[in-house]
Amino acid sequence: MALMSPTTEQTAPAADVSIGRIVSVTGAKAIVLLDNDGRGPRETASRPDMGTLLAIETSETIVLAIISALSVPVPAQRESDSEIWIAELGLVGELRQGSGGSPGYFNRGVTIYPGLGDRVRVASKMELNQAFCGDIERSVRVGCLRQDNTIPAMVRVDDLLGKHFAVLGTTGTGKSCTTALLLRSILEKNPQAHIVLLDPHNEYATAFPEWGEVISPRNMQLPFWLLTFDELIEVLIGDPAERKQEIEILQELIPVAKGRYSAGRSKESQGVRTRDSGRFTVDTPVPYRLSDLTSLIDERMGKLENKRDIAPYRNLKTRIETLSLDPRYAFMFGSLTVYDGMAQILGRIFRVPVEGKPITILELTGLPTEIVNVVVSVLCRMTFDFALWGEGKVPVTIVCEEAHRYVPANPALGFEPCKRAIAKIAKEGRKYGASLAIVTQRPAEIDPTILSQCNTVFALRMSNDRDQEIVKSAISDTGSGLLEFLSALGQREAIAFGDGVTLPVRIRFDDLPKHAMPRSSSAMFTTMWQQPSTDTGFLEQIVEKWRLSVSGSAATETSQTALFADAMGLTNSAEPAQAPRPAAPATPADPAARRYPTPAGAEGASQRPRVPEPAGYSQVAPAGAAPQQPAQASNALRNLRDRLNRSGR
Repeated sequence: MALMSPTTEQTAPAADVSIGRIVSVTGAKAIVLLDNDGRGPRETASRPDMGTLLAIETSETIVLAIISALSVPVPAQRESDSEIWIAELGLVGELRQGSGGSPGYFNRGVTIYPGLGDRVRVASKMELNQAFCGDIERSVRVGCLRQDNTIPAMVRVDDLLGKHFAVLGTTGTGKSCTTALLLRSILEKNPQAHIVLLDPHNEYATAFPEWGEVISPRNMQLPFWLLTFDELIEVLIGDPAERKQEIEILQELIPVAKGRYSAGRSKESQGVRTRDSGRFTVDTPVPYRLSDLTSLIDERMGKLENKRDIAPYRNLKTRIETLSLDPRYAFMFGSLTVYDGMAQILGRIFRVPVEGKPITILELTGLPTEIVNVVVSVLCRMTFDFALWGEGKVPVTIVCEEAHRYVPANPALGFEPCKRAIAKIAKEGRKYGASLAIVTQRPAEIDPTILSQCNTVFALRMSNDRDQEIVKSAISDTGSGLLEFLSALGQREAIAFGDGVTLPVRIRFDDLPKHAMPRSSSAMFTTMWQQPSTDTGFLEQIVEKWRLSVSGSAATETSQTALFADAMGLTNSAEPAQAPRPAAPATPADPAARRYPTPAGAEGASQRPRVPEPAGYSQVAPAGAAPQQPAQASNALRNLRDRLNRSGR
């Protein structure tokens, strides 16, 4: 029956456009005997291809089915002989007429099955539009259908994000561009979104120039007290099996250090203690000072006489002091003051308020390799907890690029707390508004449990058989025969499955504008190798960047002077040991400095080197303090060098 009022385009097709008839029907499949008049192959315009959407009219509905296989069981022996042409179909849904003259609508699944002998035809443009463009209000366009490039490929945002999604494909197939396109399409229609993108290659900042808040190791603030005990052990100790005594020491002293800090703040602010320090655990996300922790270690060492018993305390203190001096860890240990800025940190990462920057791009390149997984663990865990304790009022999506690094299939690899944090979002995040997006080039190397939780998959070209099998096993959708195309997909093409799309479909993604392309273009060898490389200054630049990546970020003369002075115990005695450094004025180019200033009540400066403060978290200068001038910094540096030479250090 017709679903809409008859027009030239919408009138039910005539009988002569049918391509065959049903000869077999099972629960989710059907077999069609294609028409063959013995005159050879059919015209190209009417010949069905793999992945083509077909229509089968029943008494009340129009059943839609996808061609998953084509075959000729008995090939003709002579040219004049007729052949049997068979098409295998996957039944995917049905079109129904709306009530009261309203437009028809599409349902996944089949309630009225086609019967034997029912005619089959290629779905019309009207039927394709009705199936793929039904819910325009809550959907975004990402491309067009391979079957008909005039029909837009739409993605339902709520189903895409609420049930997690994955972008899978071999290197060079356009994963980064696909991810950027999906996110930009969502942001264009949802400007108040909250998206966190983990960027291990620093390539996405150029994809969101107008919407992205870029956080790099140079302006990141992720204080150590936000880490759980397992995460802190990974940073301070490494392999816990070899240093159990140090772990026991930290487990005992960290709650005491937290209680000491809390008691000090309560005494200064109210004269009473507002919280029982005995309630603190090693995982309670409250501030504490490293100086208190090292003081507690010293106190315990002073009560010991056996050198063997002292060794774990000394090793632990040395490790803490070493990390405090390392500029690469400044985002975690380098702050001169300790204050409860958790709300500010959450606001910046999760974009509350959005203020025109609905996506946070966390650039991971430049972080010490040994703690990248720790940082990802903290961010993913905070994402879930933020959604949980926010009761889903601010839904958040976290995008994990190179996800196989963080949730590997091999249980012996990876960082266990990181795997647990991502798995928790995948399994439970939907209930609280925490969404997960997985992007990887090696599906075979990712935890299959995580991949199975992604209810929408965009599968780009894959040549590896193992990767193809993993994707096929993760897809239970009717029409999974489309995955046979994986090795033959073109650039910017993908097979889309799952709840985020109406039907399994082969799509071609839209072009990204040039100003929104990720910084992931491959090197042009044939172009670059036409030019001689004679610039020795270029080599010096490489060496400088190389060394800085190991020793820490570049610092100004002022910060270098303070760093050396503190490290060598040459701090000016006239200066208070724990006085905060004067704040540098925020520039208009750094909006974070205006949005997230450090509270005036920040306190508790620890005795650590004066590393450059992350942008947007500058400390408040004490009253009457004058900022150090460049000439003074130069003189201080020269004086420090002279003192070091005279002392023979």
